[in-house]
Amino acid sequence: MATVTNAPQTTADAKPWAESPQDVLELLDASSGGLSGTEAARRLERDGSNTLPEPTQKPAWRRLLAHFDDVLIYILIAAAVLKAISGDWIDFAVISVVIVATAVIGFIQEGRAASALASLQDMQSLDAQALRDDSWGVVDAATLVVGDVVRVRSGDRVPADLRLLEASSLQADEAAMTGESVPAQKDVVPVCVEAGLGDRSSMLFSGTIITAGTGEGVVVATGADTEIGRISSLVSDQDQLDTPLTRQLAHLGKQLSILIGLLAVVMLLVGRIFHDFTGDELMSSAIGFAVAAVPEGLPALVTVTLALGVQQMAKRNAITRKMASVETLGSVTTICSDKTGTLTQNEMTARSVVTADGIYQVEGTGYQPTGRITTEAGETADLANHPDLEALVLAAGVANDARVEQTDEGWRVVGQPTEGAMDVLAAKAGADVDDVVRLAQVPFESAHKFSATLDDVPDGDGTRRIIHALGAPDRLLDRSSSQLTATGERVPVDIEAWERHIDELSVQGLRVLAVAERPADGVESIELADLDTDLTFLGLVGIVDPPRPEVTDAIADAHTAGIRVKMITGDHKGTAVAIARELGIVGTDGRVEALTGADLDAMRQDELTLVARDVDVYARTSPEHKLRIVRALQSQGEVVAMTGDGVNDAPSITRADVGVAMGIKGTEATKEAADIVLADDNFATIERAVEEGRRIYDNIRKSVAFLLPTNGAQALIILVAVMVGIALPLAPVQILWINLVTALTLSLALAGEPAEPGIMRRPPRAPSEQVLSPRTLVQVLWTSLLIGGVTLWLFIIERNTGGSYAMAQTTAVTMLAFGQLAYLFNCRFLNTSSLTWRVLVGNRMIWYGVAGLLALQCLFIYAPFMHIWFHSAPIGFAEWGRIFGMTIVVFLLVEAGKWVIRKVFDRR
Repeated sequence: MATVTNAPQTTADAKPWAESPQDVLELLDASSGGLSGTEAARRLERDGSNTLPEPTQKPAWRRLLAHFDDVLIYILIAAAVLKAISGDWIDFAVISVVIVATAVIGFIQEGRAASALASLQDMQSLDAQALRDDSWGVVDAATLVVGDVVRVRSGDRVPADLRLLEASSLQADEAAMTGESVPAQKDVVPVCVEAGLGDRSSMLFSGTIITAGTGEGVVVATGADTEIGRISSLVSDQDQLDTPLTRQLAHLGKQLSILIGLLAVVMLLVGRIFHDFTGDELMSSAIGFAVAAVPEGLPALVTVTLALGVQQMAKRNAITRKMASVETLGSVTTICSDKTGTLTQNEMTARSVVTADGIYQVEGTGYQPTGRITTEAGETADLANHPDLEALVLAAGVANDARVEQTDEGWRVVGQPTEGAMDVLAAKAGADVDDVVRLAQVPFESAHKFSATLDDVPDGDGTRRIIHALGAPDRLLDRSSSQLTATGERVPVDIEAWERHIDELSVQGLRVLAVAERPADGVESIELADLDTDLTFLGLVGIVDPPRPEVTDAIADAHTAGIRVKMITGDHKGTAVAIARELGIVGTDGRVEALTGADLDAMRQDELTLVARDVDVYARTSPEHKLRIVRALQSQGEVVAMTGDGVNDAPSITRADVGVAMGIKGTEATKEAADIVLADDNFATIERAVEEGRRIYDNIRKSVAFLLPTNGAQALIILVAVMVGIALPLAPVQILWINLVTALTLSLALAGEPAEPGIMRRPPRAPSEQVLSPRTLVQVLWTSLLIGGVTLWLFIIERNTGGSYAMAQTTAVTMLAFGQLAYLFNCRFLNTSSLTWRVLVGNRMIWYGVAGLLALQCLFIYAPFMHIWFHSAPIGFAEWGRIFGMTIVVFLLVEAGKWVIRKVFDRR
C-alpha cells in the first residue's frame, strides 16, 4: 500500500481520463492496494474533507440594509420624513410599513445561489467502500482523499471523482451532470485528452448514480476539486443581474428625484423673492409640494401588481421564487433549454422497428404501455400475420432485465431505460413474454455490447428452446449468418442493407438496438463463446427520448411572439439536431447550423458572441459552455431565460435573466438556483408564463401612467399657487388624503387587467424600453395639466362665489379624486381608444374601486371628525354638478389627447 508523504493534492494539471490506470496511480503516489490509514489521515489533514465548501455569506444585518439601497426606497424615506415633519403620523406609519415590508420581502427572497450550493452538497454520498490497510471497509465519504481506492456497485452514489481501475458491466446515470438521457457505459480504457465530460468513459463523477455493474477506482479529486465542486463554484461566482423593471424603475426614480428637487428650489425662490413668503409659509409650501410630487405609492403598487402575478402564475403551475422574475419573463427574447427531461420526457421509447421485409412504426410515448404498432400502410400490425415482427418483439422483451410498473406518479421503469423501452414495445405488440421461462443468461458487458438469454418459449402444446440476443447492431451482425423474412423463412443475412437501415435510423436521431436469435434444442447453458456465429438477425429497433407532446406547439407560439428557442444539451449532435427539427426549433429543410462543445472550446468569447444569436442547437456541452452561451446572448442585448433540470444547468440558470427549473424531475440544486419552478415539468408552461409576464408589465405601465398624474396635478396646483401668490388650494394633509384614498381604491384596480388581444403576437419589448415611454410621458403631462387645471379652476370659482376656504379646498380635493377616476378608464386602453363599451367590462376590481372611492370621499366631505382631521367641509349640489361635469370633460379631453399622441407618434 502507498505510504508516500508527498502525494499531490489533485490531478488538475493531468488528465486522468486520458492516462492509463497505472500512470494515474503513479501520478498520485498511490497503488491498487489502497492507502494506509495513517497516510489517509495525513492527506485528509493536509487537503481537507471531501465536502463542498460552505459559501461565504454577508451578515444578516448587512444583507437586510442592502435592500434599502434603492432610489424608490429613498423617495419613500423622504416622503416619510416629510410626513413626520408635518405631523401626519398615521401616514408616516403607513409609509414606514411599506418601506420595511419591501426590504423584508427582498431579504427573504435573497440567497438562492447559497441554497443551490446547499442542495449540491446534498447530492454527495454519505459513505463509501474504501480499501485501506489491505482490507475493504465502509468509511465516511467526507474522509476520502486523493489516492484512496473505492469500490462501487449498482445503486451506489459515487462519493468522489474516480479514475476507473476495474469495471464489470459498469454504467452510470450522469444525466444530471451531462444531460445524456441514457446511462453512460464505463470501462478502464483511456480516452482522448480533449474528451468532453460526457465522453470520459474511464471516469466516474461525484454525485452520479451507478445503474449497473461494479467497479473499482482511485480517487483523483475530492470536495471543491470534483466536477460537482466546479459546478458549485460556477454557481457561487454568478452575479445577480438586475431585472429590466428594476433598472427602469431606478431610472424613473432618479429622473423624478431630480425634477422634484429642481422645481422645489424654483418654487421656494419665487415665493421668497416675488411674494415675500415667510419662512413658515415657505416650509408649508415645500412640504406640500414634496408630498404632492413624490409618488410614494409606486413601489407598493408595483409590489402588489407583481404579487398578483405570482398568484396567477401559481395557478398555471409556475411557482415563482423571485417576484420580479414574473415581469422579466415578459421581456424575454431568447429561451435556452436543456433537452433531456425538459424538451423531452426522459423516458426512452421505441419508435421504429425494422425487419428484413418491413418497417413498422410504434405509437405512444414514454413508459405507458399503450399504443399501436403499424405497418407502412398505417394498418395495425397483427403478430399472427407478421411472424418477423413477432419474433423480434418477443426476443427484445425477454432478453433484458427491465420492467415497467405503474405507480401513483405514473409509469416508471425498473432497470435500464433502453431495456425498459424494449419491455414496453413487447407489451404494445401483445407478445406473451410472461410465459417465457429463462434458463440461463449472458449479461451485458461493455466489451461485447450485448446481452443474451436461453429461454423456453411456449409453442402450441410444447416449448421451443431459443437463444435471444439484444445489443449493438454491429456486434450482432458480425455474429449472424441469416435473417428472418416476413414468412418466417431464414435466408442469408444482407449486411449492406442492414447498414443502410442503421444509418437511416441514426440520421433521425434514434439510438439503434439489434435483436437476434438462434434455436437451442438440447442446450442447457450458454457462454459468450457459444454466440460467436450462426445467429439469425431479426431486425433493428430505433429508440428515442421522445419530445413532450405539448412542446412543439409551445415553441411555435414562442416563435410567433418573437422569441427564439435554443437547445443546449449534453447529448450527441445528431440526436440534438433531429429532436430540434421535430420540435420546430429549426427548419426541416436545408443545413442546420449546430455547434458542439469542442467547437465552443475552439472559439474565443467574442467569436461566440458574433454567432450565438444565429445558432439554435448546441450539443455535447458542459456547464461552462452553457454559461458562455448565456453570456454571449446577454452581451448582444438578449433577455435570456434558461430552463433545465440537471445539476449541470444550475450555473447557467443562476446567470440567466430568468432561471426556470423542472419541479418534478429537476434536481434540488437546479430548483434552488431558479427564479421559477415548473410544477408540471411542462415546457408549454413557460410560454404561458411569458404571456403572464407581458400582461403584468402592461399593467405596471398602466398603473404608473395612472398614478403619476395624481402627483403631477397636485404638484402643479401647489407650484402655480406659489408662483401667482394665492392661498394653497390643497393642504398637505389633504394631499395625503387624496394619495391614500386613490391608492386604496383606484391604483390597484389596473393590476387585475386581463391581457390585451394579440399580446403574444407582438415582438418582445426592447430591454432599453422605459416603463414610462415618451408616448406615455406626453400623456401623463397632458393629463396632469388637465386634472390640475380644472381643479384649480373649480377652487377659484368656489372662492369667487363666496364659498369658504374649507369648501373650496374640499371641492378641489373631490375634483382631484374624480378626475383620477375618469382617468382610470382612460388607462384601461393606453394605446387604443377607451370610447368603447369594453371599457366598462372585463375587470370587476374597477367597479369595486369606484364604489370604494365614492364611499370614502363622502366620508371625507360629510363626516364631522374628518372636518377636524382634514379641514374639509360639506359641499352642495352646485359643487357636485360642476365636479361631475368636469369629470366627463377630463375623460373626453384625455381621449382627444390620446388620439393626437397616437397620430404624432405613429408617423415617426
